Amino acid sequence: MADYYRSLATCIFCKIIKGEIPSFKLVGTELSYSFLDIGPLAKGHALIIPKYHAVKLHDLPDEYLVEAMPIAKKIALALGVENYNVLQNNGRIAHQEVDHVHFHVIPKPEASDTEGLVVGWPQKKPAMDELKQLHEELLKRL
Repeated sequence: MADYYRSLATCIFCKIIKGEIPSFKLVGTELSYSFLDIGPLAKGHALIIPKYHAVKLHDLPDEYLVEAMPIAKKIALALGVENYNVLQNNGRIAHQEVDHVHFHVIPKPEASDTEGLVVGWPQKKPAMDELKQLHEELLKRL
């Protein structure tokens, strides 16, 4: 538990929520806070963070997830872009840079291969038997 409070005290997003670090606030509610990213991948790149300190999505109480997508939608509409990504990473190997759950809204400008999120998608081709077995295992756990 001491590690939790230590990370809470040093978390940059918690400091932004408390107003200890300035930000360009977009939407703030009782449970969520959103602001412009200061290292954007494209003009208008924004972050949505829950006001509860959780490192990974599975650590976050469900009530703090309720507003994330509606806020992402509001931001996307305000940006007036047709194409955009909503991104959420969990863990360093999955490209999470800040140890506080957060969602990115990243505009993808028209005809730009270099601005916005650039993603490679190394698709696999599992056998149908493998998918069937995985499906059965997951259904048991759900």
